[in-house]
Amino acid sequence: MSLATLLNDNQDSPALAPHDRARLSQLFKRLSERTEMFLGYPVAKDFACQDLSHFLSLPLNNLGDPFAPSTYQVDTREFEREVLEFAARLLRAEEHNWWGYVTNGGSEGNLYGLYLARELFPKAMVYFSEATHYSVSKNLHLLGMPHIMIRAQKSGEIDYEDLRETLRLHRDQVPILFANIGTTMTEGMDDLVKVRQIFKEMAIAESYIHCDAALCGFIAPFLNPRPAFDFADGADRISISGHKFIGSPIPCGLVLAKKRHVERIARSIAYIGNLDTTISGSRNGLTPLILWTAIRRLGEEGFRERVQLSLSLADYACRSLREIGVDAWRNPNALTVVFPSPSAKVRSKWQLASAEGASHLLTLPNVTREQIDHFVADVAAGH
Repeated sequence: MSLATLLNDNQDSPALAPHDRARLSQLFKRLSERTEMFLGYPVAKDFACQDLSHFLSLPLNNLGDPFAPSTYQVDTREFEREVLEFAARLLRAEEHNWWGYVTNGGSEGNLYGLYLARELFPKAMVYFSEATHYSVSKNLHLLGMPHIMIRAQKSGEIDYEDLRETLRLHRDQVPILFANIGTTMTEGMDDLVKVRQIFKEMAIAESYIHCDAALCGFIAPFLNPRPAFDFADGADRISISGHKFIGSPIPCGLVLAKKRHVERIARSIAYIGNLDTTISGSRNGLTPLILWTAIRRLGEEGFRERVQLSLSLADYACRSLREIGVDAWRNPNALTVVFPSPSAKVRSKWQLASAEGASHLLTLPNVTREQIDHFVADVAAGH
């Protein structure tokens, strides 16, 4: 069947009733208005997907492993691989010793990383800081993995002394560290060089480090100084969200791991003529195209400029809040500005994420100075 025939068939399908169309119009209007009024979540809104609209007429499905052929061929594996190759270069993965796939989001990437670690080291102990994303506790429960929570510093970075002392008490177990490369509330980053040094000091021969770089995976490579977070710094696996800094209308992400680790868990599935190496069976074939489009539009230099713009906006937002007497602060080179929670009305209007008396805003590239000025004026007025 040709694409033209398929489109014509779709046009002949029963139309929505007028009241259903009206409901969709009202929903779009409301969501468009609310999209203009949020600062509290790391979601880039400046994506451009016009070139992809016609792909919605196709049943895209990237079944199984993106690097293996499949009997199902209505897929976007070629473009998925190009996305992964770009990320692998950016994250300094060893050539020919990495593997990955485009996920449904950061939580799936975290689940995959922990699943891989469990299969490699079934009797290991997982360590993560108290500033870690809420999905991690859920994933550890699903996988039945023993774990210990480590204190976090005010910045959100893990407390290395607490980690060292806790490791000392469990020297008989292989450590799996869940490292944060940008915590949820403060954008704190764990330093893999410091962690690896602790492992070395304690003569730990085997270990595994999983890096949750949901927001910062495409930010940290362009910071100066560059944080110690990627494969060259000792990571075994890195997860990134696609809808946060890169930008996507659909939640998505990507995960990269050392290839030799993934080969330990791969198994062949005759039904799809492919390998079972991912968490989900059917996988979204549209999101790799969305990420590919962003990468082709921007390239490394475009992402570098994107990072610098976002950093300058974060500095502006922090200074503007402090000028009206708000005790705002941010970690070095962070897009996240933290401050005491304003009124409930302000939190609701600007959709601010808040916890334990603190709120934050994030200056993703689509945020403007005018939005920041409007927000600061609302905070000053208390509404």
